[in-house]
Amino acid sequence: MGIQGLSKLIADNAPSSVKENEIKNYFGRKIAVDASMSIYQFLIAVRQEANMLTNADGETTSHLVGLFYRTIRMIDNGIKPVFVFDGKPPQMKSSELEKRQERRAEAQKNLEKAEEEGIAEDVNKFSRRLVKVTKQHNDECKELLKLMGVPYVEAPCEAEAQCAALVKDGKVYATATEDMDGLTFGSSVLLRHMTFSEARKMPIKEFHLNRVLEELGLNHEEFIDLCILLGCDYCESIKGIGPKKAFEYIKSDKRIENIIEKVEKQGKYKIPEDWLYKEARELFKNPEVADSASVELKWTDPDEEGLIKFLCGDKGFSEDRVKNGVKKLMKGRHGSTQGRLDSFFTVLPKTNSNPVKRKSEENGNAKKKTKATRGRGSGHSFNIDPDSEKFSRKGSQAETNSNEANHGLVFPPVG
Repeated sequence: MGIQGLSKLIADNAPSSVKENEIKNYFGRKIAVDASMSIYQFLIAVRQEANMLTNADGETTSHLVGLFYRTIRMIDNGIKPVFVFDGKPPQMKSSELEKRQERRAEAQKNLEKAEEEGIAEDVNKFSRRLVKVTKQHNDECKELLKLMGVPYVEAPCEAEAQCAALVKDGKVYATATEDMDGLTFGSSVLLRHMTFSEARKMPIKEFHLNRVLEELGLNHEEFIDLCILLGCDYCESIKGIGPKKAFEYIKSDKRIENIIEKVEKQGKYKIPEDWLYKEARELFKNPEVADSASVELKWTDPDEEGLIKFLCGDKGFSEDRVKNGVKKLMKGRHGSTQGRLDSFFTVLPKTNSNPVKRKSEENGNAKKKTKATRGRGSGHSFNIDPDSEKFSRKGSQAETNSNEANHGLVFPPVG
């Protein structure tokens, strides 16, 4: 479920914290992908008419088709993906899991009714609602990733929390997931639609936590309380308080404790009995994750023979297509030596004025100062837009679509 209504709230109140991007602009980036969310997408989207794809024995293969081709797409665009699998769900999520089971039972009844009445549209709709990622799906995807030479991480608990930890510790650039709670767990960059089908023409949505907080006027703890008020997987929210009102309360009262006090005085809303908001807050602040220092991310060449045996011999894939996929994987690993512009230079925060110009004006002789410093081997400061600039060094082109427009990039000394 993630956080209810958070993406729209951010779009309405912190629009500059979100940008749309093309997959090619993540060239050279390491991205932590929420594996369970992606597999769930594949099971729903990769279908033949209303049914999931299967092999000759009737075994589901939608998840493998989706994972194989969309991972190739990422690697073909210069991305280094690492897939993160869910571990044991936290005890606090049991209530949400029970609700999901109830919804599945209801969907099953509706599906049976639709099949009896022969309503194809409803059959398709309710069959999708019954999709569930199983242990077998996960195990098969892990085997496929291993054969493709792509690393994966098994989180002790929530995959989104582990992805956020990898981002915060500098192991990867961003979290790729559809659940917005990646931001709540503290991922500085969150990417939506990263594993969507290219045919859908969906741009990747890139959320920046620091800008979200800045535009909303909140610190991270206040943001966590806002997410709890909006509705998360770990506890109830206050019925009747929607996204707009929740944001107003957090802006004025800062913490849920203060909001409870105000709401009880007003008598307008009913606080949930035995509300576990403190426990949910702690889970977001200090989730159970593996120590990033112990996580080794290593990308290797694909095992062509193993892939053909696994996908063609066991799952009914076309051998020619698998071989073509292996070629793309090899090309993605060895076909380019490009580097990102921001890997060559130190990125500094944007300033309101050019430091060279300001210093020259203080001396009262801007032209003379500029001429005197021209051609020196010391570092120079420039204000450029990395989103539109291309830089070439030692024969290799380095392009970037940076997250921060108009950064100051400090070039190292020449020579």
